[in-house]
Amino acid sequence: MTSTSPGSGPESGARSAHPDHLGHVIFITAAAAMGGFLFGYDSSVINGAVEAIRHRYDIGSGTLAQVIAIALIGCAIGAATAGRIADRIGRIRCMQIAAVLFTISAVGSALPFALWDLAIWRIIGGFAIGMASVIGPAYIAEVSPPAYRGRLGSFQQAAIVIGIAISQLVNYGILQIADGDQRGKIGGLEAWQWMLGVMVVPAVLYGLLSFAIPESPRFLLSVGKRERAREILEEVEGKGVDLDARVEEIETAMRREHKSTFKDLLGSRFGFLPIVWVGIGLSVFQQLVGINVAFYYSATLWQSVGIDPTDSFFWSFTTSIINIIGTVIAMILVDRVGRRPLALVGSCGMAVALAFEAWAFSAALVDGKLPTAQGAVALVAAHVFVLFFALSWGVVVWVFLGEMFPNRIRAAALGVAASAQWIANWAITASFPSLADWNLSGTYIIYACFATLSIPFVLKFVKETKGKALEEMG
Repeated sequence: MTSTSPGSGPESGARSAHPDHLGHVIFITAAAAMGGFLFGYDSSVINGAVEAIRHRYDIGSGTLAQVIAIALIGCAIGAATAGRIADRIGRIRCMQIAAVLFTISAVGSALPFALWDLAIWRIIGGFAIGMASVIGPAYIAEVSPPAYRGRLGSFQQAAIVIGIAISQLVNYGILQIADGDQRGKIGGLEAWQWMLGVMVVPAVLYGLLSFAIPESPRFLLSVGKRERAREILEEVEGKGVDLDARVEEIETAMRREHKSTFKDLLGSRFGFLPIVWVGIGLSVFQQLVGINVAFYYSATLWQSVGIDPTDSFFWSFTTSIINIIGTVIAMILVDRVGRRPLALVGSCGMAVALAFEAWAFSAALVDGKLPTAQGAVALVAAHVFVLFFALSWGVVVWVFLGEMFPNRIRAAALGVAASAQWIANWAITASFPSLADWNLSGTYIIYACFATLSIPFVLKFVKETKGKALEEMG
């Protein structure tokens, strides 16, 4: 997908948006970031339905894991195809397709006939997540005034973590209505069905908002709609901008772009170029520390160690709030202290927190619960783990991936790294129930080992990108 990368070079015709225009730009950005909200919401909402699905369909941990993880197949396909779709029919139409798919997935997941069609609805929802993960950031970068592009671009990540938190809050509220029973009846449907179905509301809102925001000027220029592109540039950047210069700037940049291909990524000795392997390593380590276990399975995890189901949803919600706090910290610090120091601090913090979780879960259950000391340590360590992830790897990996590759291979290398991330995400999500049945403490030791291994990886292979122009990367 052709898009202007934040900070990709000087833009002589660009100016800061006038104050009277900035409010409108913020509205446009927030509307586009609704895709990120749905990304986070749909990714995390399944957390509230895991045990109910297990009991409703009487399935084992292996089958359950596949139903939970199968959405990631759709994510990978959606992310891989979104760019081509958006370049053909436009960013706004792509958002509208994603909104329709989110809606269909929510309705279908809430009213499944059997396990097989629940899996299909989850794949459809995953496809929408994949589209949203690509279209939102690209569109925001293309409509944001250069002076505000970095801050407006952070709306997407903020929307994702807010979506995760809201999904947990909604699940908690529904569970309260159902007297703490995931399969309790509310209006003829079980509580878990309502949890999955409520996503219809933000999905419809996303679709409606997409009709209220303009198409990307870059796409309009790519299809020859020069006058409409000028109108939108004036709308988002203000009347003080030299529109002819801005249009010429964008068109010149588009003519100069190199359409990178998979073949460009290949080296002579190790398959991919070394820098591509570093990007893959960052993506894989981000997932192998087990972060998505905290969002897909946290309610099940707390119930498995004896915490009341209603309380387990409360703790899942507090974890999401910690995720938001950590993300805000990362946004504040990433351009001040640098990407590499944040990654190293995060790795150390995660390794220690995961080690404490492994210790806590190694204790024998007493009357179906962890001993008081170990239970308290497990809760605190889980929150510390999420905090250190959010203030480091949760944000800096995406910043690194957007900056570290040379211009000539950036698009293709990003695609490979993102694919590696979805695959690693699938591996962790699909394996956790079976690993937890085997040895929950041992599972967390594995995650702690990956967090520890990420430290020498960053020290040896990852270079700081703070303050460097994208043209300097090589």
